[in-house]
Amino acid sequence: MARVRYLGPEPVTVPELGRTVEPDEVVEVPDARFEGYVCQTTNWEPVEEPKAEAAVPVRKTSAARPQKAEG
Repeated sequence: MARVRYLGPEPVTVPELGRTVEPDEVVEVPDARFEGYVCQTTNWEPVEEPKAEAAVPVRKTSAARPQKAEG
């Protein structure tokens, strides 16, 4: 989970979080929604960015054999 700080002057209800956030409070937000908060620069500031997702291992295979030319 990523973390953001609320910069607004009054408490705000954030339905996504299911609670009210107070001014200057740091809250955890889903990693996938982090950009949706920090793009609102007058209301939110980043505290802890989302962690990089674990890389999915790629299955390595040998190169395909070239096809025989017709002739």
